[in-house]
Amino acid sequence: MRSIDLFRLSSGSIFSYRARSTLTALGIAVGIAAVVLLTSIGEGIHRFVLAEFTQFGTNLIGINPGKTTTQGTPLGILGTVRPLTLEDAQALERVPYAESVVPVMQGNAEVEGAGRTRRTTVLGVGSEFPKAFSYGVGIGRFLPADDSLSPRAFAVMGSKLHSELFGSRNPLGEKIRVGSEHYRVIGTMESKGQVLGFDLDDTVYIPAVRALELFNRDSLMEIDVVYAAGAPLDDVVEGITRILSARHGSEDFTITTQQQMLDVLGSVLSVLTFAVGALGGISLFVGGVGILTIMTIAVRERTSEIGLLRALGAAQNQVLLLFLSEAVILSGIGGFVGLVLGAGGAQLLHFFVPALPVNTPWSYVVLAECVALLVGLVTGVLPAYRASHLDPVDSLRAE
Repeated sequence: MRSIDLFRLSSGSIFSYRARSTLTALGIAVGIAAVVLLTSIGEGIHRFVLAEFTQFGTNLIGINPGKTTTQGTPLGILGTVRPLTLEDAQALERVPYAESVVPVMQGNAEVEGAGRTRRTTVLGVGSEFPKAFSYGVGIGRFLPADDSLSPRAFAVMGSKLHSELFGSRNPLGEKIRVGSEHYRVIGTMESKGQVLGFDLDDTVYIPAVRALELFNRDSLMEIDVVYAAGAPLDDVVEGITRILSARHGSEDFTITTQQQMLDVLGSVLSVLTFAVGALGGISLFVGGVGILTIMTIAVRERTSEIGLLRALGAAQNQVLLLFLSEAVILSGIGGFVGLVLGAGGAQLLHFFVPALPVNTPWSYVVLAECVALLVGLVTGVLPAYRASHLDPVDSLRAE
């Protein structure tokens, strides 16, 4: 039997039973559509979260007070955890390849200006904050490089806080009250939006030491170090560890690189994408069961046809290929329709819900189609094997 004849017989059988073939292919199509749609949502969330983290660059190192690892001896026996101070931040400017060092203190307080009051986030930072976090100033300028221990009472507002307190009015030179202290506004930041739920626009920026006094704290929340692009990360981390260990007497701080966070986050989000794809795979499994059922019924209904083929000289392997090809063609058609429905549904979902990040991973699309063909092949084996081993004489006698 020639390949063209095999294809004609298989496709002819499929189109002879249009309703049954349509329902069988639909089962696969629904499974593939579910896989593509869910993985598109998962991949979209994956890319969105990574973009949120990497918008500040990947050459960022965060240092927090306290050591996260647990040792075999209680900490109190060896010493106590020292706070991270502004002097520590100044010392870290000597770290090899360091370009910017930013002390960070965060809290929440009432901000009053132009007769209006709003409770918002207060960030105590250094003058290099915009450079370190790629954050532009919209109006005016950012905090100047004053003496970190006795800076002037200047403040910079986020764009949302600006509009809430002053509307469209230029706030430069105006006085605002942050907590119990008064500050002069010298700038407004560009709109940045929310980063992982934290609204940078609804924030007021003041010098770090004043934030420590405002919230009655003796330790910075974090010190961020931005190092030169392409610099050896291990050397930078080793420099930070050496300087702070010498100042504190022990390694009582935690260093977290941006790459570490991205690696952990990427692995977690990859598992999430795979998990939602696996959920869609349940529908694909149901579609495979449908092919198995339909092909089993087809073998029983076409027993006499099988007997005639065998009587005309068709070998067992040719009958086997005939039924296998029918199953693969059905699953292939269903898979293609499912891909169109899934990818189209993902784009429609993003159109109607723009806030939902959607991205169709083409690697999953190709994999889904391959899985559809594999499902057809696997589920068609048993019926095809049974058809190829029917006795020709008994098959011809069948009604």
